Amino acid sequence: MARTDRVSRVIAAPPAAVYGALLDRESVEAWLPPEGMRGRVERWDPRPGGGFRMVLTYLDPAGSPGKTADATDVVDIGFADLVPPERVVQRAVFESDDPSYAGTMTMTWQLAAAGDGTEVTVTATDVPPGIDKEAHETGIASSLAHLASYVETAA
Repeated sequence: MARTDRVSRVIAAPPAAVYGALLDRESVEAWLPPEGMRGRVERWDPRPGGGFRMVLTYLDPAGSPGKTADATDVVDIGFADLVPPERVVQRAVFESDDPSYAGTMTMTWQLAAAGDGTEVTVTATDVPPGIDKEAHETGIASSLAHLASYVETAA
């Protein structure tokens, strides 16, 4: 059965600023990796039908087996839909020999004005069964915290 994971956070920045950080290479490299990881964007094409490839590396490889290699996750992200400044829809495919990480996960970043800020809701659908639900939601929450820090500092 297809699984959906969802996390929300209010960010003290306008929707346009948050949306901009979702589509800027340097920004994504800075805020997307969850706590305990660093990321590197290898390819970048921010348009519908475009996308990017990100290499995520665990800072402490002990007890952190990667999906792609020891302590490394590689994911190809396609931009399926871009609706400024309301929504970014991504299709994520992990590079892995493990069939429990196979398939295409859809990540929808929905932005809604919330007072002086923006409520960002990330909905992941068709999450591969190899990804632990609690760890995934914790990772998304961490990325959202980094996004908040990134755009709130810039605002």
